[in-house]
Amino acid sequence: MSQSSSARPPAVLVGVQLPNVSDTEHAADLAELGRLVHTLGYEVVATVTQRRDGVAAGTVLGTGKLKELAQLTGGPGTVPSGAQARKSKARERWESEDEEPPEDVPMAALADEADDTQAVSRPRVVVVDHELSPSQLSNLERATGAQVLDRTGVIVDIFHRHARSREARMQVEIARLNYLAPRMRESTGSRERQQGRGSGDSAVELDRRKIRDRLAELREGLAAIQQDQEQRRYARRDQLRVALVGYTNAGKSSLMRALTGSEVLVADQLFATLDTTVRALQPETRPRVLVSDTVGFIQKLPHDLVASFRSTLDEALEASLLLYVVDASDPTWEAQLEVTREVLRDIGAQSVPGKLLFNKADRLSAEAREALLQRHPEAIVLSAHSPEDVAALRQSVLEFFERSMTEAELVIPYARQGRIGEVYEHARVLSEVFDENGRRLKIRALPAAIAKLTHAFGT
Repeated sequence: MSQSSSARPPAVLVGVQLPNVSDTEHAADLAELGRLVHTLGYEVVATVTQRRDGVAAGTVLGTGKLKELAQLTGGPGTVPSGAQARKSKARERWESEDEEPPEDVPMAALADEADDTQAVSRPRVVVVDHELSPSQLSNLERATGAQVLDRTGVIVDIFHRHARSREARMQVEIARLNYLAPRMRESTGSRERQQGRGSGDSAVELDRRKIRDRLAELREGLAAIQQDQEQRRYARRDQLRVALVGYTNAGKSSLMRALTGSEVLVADQLFATLDTTVRALQPETRPRVLVSDTVGFIQKLPHDLVASFRSTLDEALEASLLLYVVDASDPTWEAQLEVTREVLRDIGAQSVPGKLLFNKADRLSAEAREALLQRHPEAIVLSAHSPEDVAALRQSVLEFFERSMTEAELVIPYARQGRIGEVYEHARVLSEVFDENGRRLKIRALPAAIAKLTHAFGT
């Protein structure tokens, strides 16, 4: 067990190391969970771990480690037999849904504001590096006397706080409600029956019905937004498109800003970017190259979040080139890269051509950079903060598309000169002359764009 102190609300991490998990992997998992908890607004003050053949069905930890955890939080260390169940944290969060939490206070901490001053110094939140069943969550809360979150709950809460666009907010709310619904329970002795609509149903049943109604409403609204997005993507289908993909906090947004000059959010925290941004490569080229930033991936990313952000991930599926951004300074970059590839395989994007980018090279020694290139000679080692590196990446992207382009001749009749902008949008004009038939252009573009322009001008 390790400890530290901080002015932030304190939290305890809990992890079970299974036989197929190495010490290095276990330490990396807990370190990543610590960064997630920090992003949510807490400070990790202690870590409780245990080697086990499997996660304990009732309380995750064995009895000895559970008591050790309870000593930190001030709980009884056991699950009281027949004790009165208290209202679940999921229910508290659902009932307070109309009250938006302040930006600097973690949503999950709101239920603990009424704690007495004596308990302030104790960790009031326990975060478990596994997905918990409703019964495990309930048992741990009763044994520790603290609020318990699992890894999925932490990620869902972070997504809830970082979503900015209407689409992202709706996507996150769908995942959040799917997470909360099975974890809602009513405390013993509270209202068991409701008057009016649905009389005879328990409070939990009524609230779950409200969640189902809200989910149906969200999915309907999201379908309309995604239809508009599909139309915009269809309009861009003949353009050159690059998508930045990779693990969360690998530096995708920094590269996006460097390549396009766009004012996208850049922050050293997990899941800072949830909204897809599409901008033109700068300095702008002919034809234009569009660059899109996508939501970052993470190990054990909840399936509901992957499903909710499916439309966002479609940017990767429909791209002409994927740039796999890897934080080369992270010792677990290989596992992170595999997570990225696994998610892309899940959406069917594994066949899209890609380039491997080892970012944050300014944090590496010359020997480490050379070792990366020896293992991956086709990769690009760079720093998003180096103009020379970014310029080299830009040139590499242009050369990739250049190899797929062909030359053709196009005649624009004088009656259709007003549509000349379409040519410059999708092709590079090498030369032009005027004759009795109109403007005769020699162009270079992708075969699909040439076919489209030829059809449009009937040449």
